[in-house]
Amino acid sequence: MYARVTATQQLTPGLVRVVLGGGDLDRFAMPDATDAYVNVAIPPPGAPYGPVFDPKEVRDQYPQATWPARRRYTVRAWDPSAQELTVDFVVHGDVGVAGPWAAAVRPGDVLVFEGPGGGYRPDPEADWHLMIGDESALPAIAASVEAVPAGSPVVVRIVCDGPDHELELTSPGTLDVEWVHRSGSPEDGQLLPRALKELSFPQGRVHAFIHGEADEIREIRRHLLVDRGLTRADMSCSPYWRREMTDEAWRQVKRDFVAAMDAEVA
Repeated sequence: MYARVTATQQLTPGLVRVVLGGGDLDRFAMPDATDAYVNVAIPPPGAPYGPVFDPKEVRDQYPQATWPARRRYTVRAWDPSAQELTVDFVVHGDVGVAGPWAAAVRPGDVLVFEGPGGGYRPDPEADWHLMIGDESALPAIAASVEAVPAGSPVVVRIVCDGPDHELELTSPGTLDVEWVHRSGSPEDGQLLPRALKELSFPQGRVHAFIHGEADEIREIRRHLLVDRGLTRADMSCSPYWRREMTDEAWRQVKRDFVAAMDAEVA
């Protein structure tokens, strides 16, 4: 599946919005999930195939060095009437693959992707909602707070690089949002777990969305299950990336990391 870039917008110093249209979007079927994602395929510079390609055919017909890099990105919004797909990309300078692509892309450029998939949506029967993450989880958090029932309490804690990296969140629910800012110190990895541990939980059953840096998410998951008494059914929890690891290095070890995390507290 592919679509063409129709517009881009620099939301924050580290977040670029890419709006897509045309192509195969007439076949796009959005799941009932606020963490819906697409698996994008970014070819390397000078790839010996055209901008519209089948990733499987490329793998079958071309050397591995020319294969596209595969990354998963959250669908920030889907407009079925306009057949317009919005995806927000985290950008850290020239680090990574998809981020630099999003920073340099122009209207008319092609994005090849597969999907969508997804599995989380705020439970309308929950008494309140908890959403914890960093910039990588921000698109899904922003989509999720928009989907809670009117008046439902929503507690959001997000870590980012500073005030200029914050985004305004809107919701029909009652929002309690706190941004915590990294300082560049070794203590940054404790900012998000500490913000959660200091939180006084509202009464009733919570439905939680916990996504971000691997070691932070592992500690937060343990705290919620062991200290707060949540069940696994009451949360969506996944490590999106790992500090001091490239995307490719993290992809190689993620399965084992998640298995160890799940076994730690069942």
